[in-house]
Amino acid sequence: MAKAQKNRGEDPAPSKRADAKRNLDALLKAAMAVFAKAGVDAPVREIAEKAGVGVGTVYRHFPQRSDLIVAVFQQEVDACADAAAVLSAKYAPGEALAQWLYRYLDFVSAKRGLAAALHSGDPAYSALPAYFDRRLRPALRGLLDAAIAAGEIRSDVEPNMLISAVASLGAGGRQWDPAKARSIMALLIDGLRYGAAGKR
Repeated sequence: MAKAQKNRGEDPAPSKRADAKRNLDALLKAAMAVFAKAGVDAPVREIAEKAGVGVGTVYRHFPQRSDLIVAVFQQEVDACADAAAVLSAKYAPGEALAQWLYRYLDFVSAKRGLAAALHSGDPAYSALPAYFDRRLRPALRGLLDAAIAAGEIRSDVEPNMLISAVASLGAGGRQWDPAKARSIMALLIDGLRYGAAGKR
């Protein structure tokens, strides 16, 4: 019995780890939302309040603002990259690619709030372009190859072409309109299907 009680006494550790993970996820999600709306110089208190945590929790995880910005960027890149496998399992190859391109457009649009920091020349962000390439380009390459092999999109498309095109759509300016960007994306996707082997 004593041994069983001791074991029960050890149970809270996994629970604490799960709570910490939830707090961290909520914090990164809140930071992304705040950065997208107010930019990377938004008050830390605003991020903490949106995440439902104390300011001390923010600084405990991210002593420097740049640490938080890097973590937000990497989480968004990971989510976008991981979506490729999920969409491939759910849709036919051509549609999986189309859905992923919309997902990537959402990512590019959301990170507009991070642009000032990411292009500041601060060495804290120097590894992010390589991280982006390592995670996103293979995800897109796999989707492209599958869609081309299935004859659902044209064969002369390269990942760099799409990444650049979608980045331009998502960057926009002060008058950027997400609905218009998605309409243009639909035209781009139609263009990918034009001349596909399976459509002739």
